[in-house]
Amino acid sequence: MKPISRRTFIANSTAAAAGAVFVVPYISACSQISSNMKAGYFESEFGIDDGLCRRLLETALSRGGDFADLFFEHTITNTLVLEDGKVNQSYGEIKLGVGIRTVKDDQVGYGFTQTLTEESMQMAAKTAASLVNTAASPVKKQFTTPELGNYYPVDPTLKEFPISSKLPIMQGINEKCFSLSDYVNKVSVIFQDQFKKILIVTSDGVKAEDLLPGSFLYTIAVGQKNGKMESAGWELGGRRDFSFYNDDVTNQISKEVVDRLLVKFEAIQPPAGEMPVVLGTGITGVLLHEAIGHGMEADFNRKNTSIYSTMIGKKVAEPFVTIIDDGTIPGLSGSINVDDEGTPSQKTVLVENGILTSYLHDKISAKYYNVKPTGNGRRESYEHFPTPRMRNTYMMAGESSTEDIIKSVKKGIFVKDVSNGEVYIGQGDFSFYVSQGYRIEDGKLTSPIKDINIMGNGPKMLENITMASNDLTLYQGGAGFCGKEDQLVKCSFGLPSCLVKSMTVGGTT
Repeated sequence: MKPISRRTFIANSTAAAAGAVFVVPYISACSQISSNMKAGYFESEFGIDDGLCRRLLETALSRGGDFADLFFEHTITNTLVLEDGKVNQSYGEIKLGVGIRTVKDDQVGYGFTQTLTEESMQMAAKTAASLVNTAASPVKKQFTTPELGNYYPVDPTLKEFPISSKLPIMQGINEKCFSLSDYVNKVSVIFQDQFKKILIVTSDGVKAEDLLPGSFLYTIAVGQKNGKMESAGWELGGRRDFSFYNDDVTNQISKEVVDRLLVKFEAIQPPAGEMPVVLGTGITGVLLHEAIGHGMEADFNRKNTSIYSTMIGKKVAEPFVTIIDDGTIPGLSGSINVDDEGTPSQKTVLVENGILTSYLHDKISAKYYNVKPTGNGRRESYEHFPTPRMRNTYMMAGESSTEDIIKSVKKGIFVKDVSNGEVYIGQGDFSFYVSQGYRIEDGKLTSPIKDINIMGNGPKMLENITMASNDLTLYQGGAGFCGKEDQLVKCSFGLPSCLVKSMTVGGTT
């Protein structure tokens, strides 16, 4: 098949020229687009063969450079929104294009195009090549496919989730939420599914393809009690197929949303000040991700902007603390079979028994530190070049029980859920909004709390973790993104319940 332009392909396959917002019958038609990801998808659909890839790479390295790579992407995303018992919003988005990168030392030349003709792609390759001006660098004669894991098994002929199957699930959650409490007066349900096909070809001879599914089912409930209005939300998802969204999952979402809503009616703001904070399991791992994990991404350390830039081999936490970034956990949002540079995914130990042992590397930082890439070179889309990014980041379980941790606190707070954080990555200073939690008084959970901030310093918080529970939970959501340098990528995180001996709580005076 000859290469065709993005415009021609979209017009022929989905008639999407009218825009990104589609009516429901139109999305239903889109759901019949094949997501066939058998080996050679980009060659069979767009004529991207080895000869063409080699010519593009030769152009990208025609003025010199350490290496070059091509990143082809075809992504289809569908979103439905149900409010007041009916679907009132429906969105569809298609991404198709290639990004071409030339690298010299730690400098990057980058070009991209939405049009997959050789002429247009050669122009993008020339843009990338303009980074340097020396003798041409060679391209490997043969491309080989690395051995990859399969951490989100899907049928290679999979099609997008059909609307006819989504609607009963969404309507069921809507009805379930109303049935659980008379205080619920409005429910919104969002169902999104995405299928992202990628092809990476590198000048050092790597050729890797992948199909990345991604979906989530998100629910928000609004209620009123004694003149007080509150809202709460919850979602589940990840790199899942449609069978994941069974009755157990929809019942869990419905119950969690309503339970969180009802607790908020009774919640108060606790006193402010410095105090012990117990972080609950699971979603509070976002603090680990934001306040600590970013500081262990190698580009920040290579540039000496992270507090951890001189800490390899040094103690950063108590001996019971081990922190891992793992792209190989089946079904989680941050899992990948291969990163966006063609490096197979793996499990990377960042902190082992309290000692900082590794950073998260892409190919640029790996060369700088003379180590192997860790499979953390990630990008939002073909319009962006990769940088070191987290996948699924978590702290290993400890030996204490959650009950013993809470009993050890005379006066403090228990954090169940956090959101809307701000982090200064260089030094790790952070502030996070606590949307749900409890006061701890004399070793017991008492009144529920909400609408407060917890503030501190990530590395200091890591040093101040004095107990960790045996209840490690990994967050099972699919709607969240990690933002860095104007790029968003999917990720997940986890944490056992743990005691931070002192943090700043911004409650009442």
